[in-house]
Amino acid sequence: MTTKETMNSIKKTAEMEDVKINIKIKLSALWATMMLLYIYADILSLFRPGQVEEMIEGLMGPFPVTQGSLLVASIMMIIPAVMVFLSIALKAKVNRWANIILGVLYTLVNISNLIGETWAYYISFSIVEITLTLLIVWYAWKWSTQEEN
Repeated sequence: MTTKETMNSIKKTAEMEDVKINIKIKLSALWATMMLLYIYADILSLFRPGQVEEMIEGLMGPFPVTQGSLLVASIMMIIPAVMVFLSIALKAKVNRWANIILGVLYTLVNISNLIGETWAYYISFSIVEITLTLLIVWYAWKWSTQEEN
């Protein structure tokens, strides 16, 4: 093999390769990304003026902090966190519908979080979160029976 042939071979090996990614991996990655955004938006929210005082007063936004409100908030975060795993582990048919239903639900949750919101950072997080949940719905909806496993 000549030097030129060797260099061409190395170049071909180094070129980017577009690999088909399983729909389950895509869905899992979308849920994981959404969870990271939820976490960072909540952390940044702690720096809003008056936020710590609201927490000390026992308020979570406009709602009083109770065992019930914290349980609801916990469930709302547990579901997408668990979907990171379930998107890979569930059988295709159940997986598809779980992602469609929960993707629509969380799109609505993210839209409702924007009601009355004026902070630009939070609006930007919400727009990306809505985009991610719509992608979850879209990928799950387009999931063909040929890809089921």
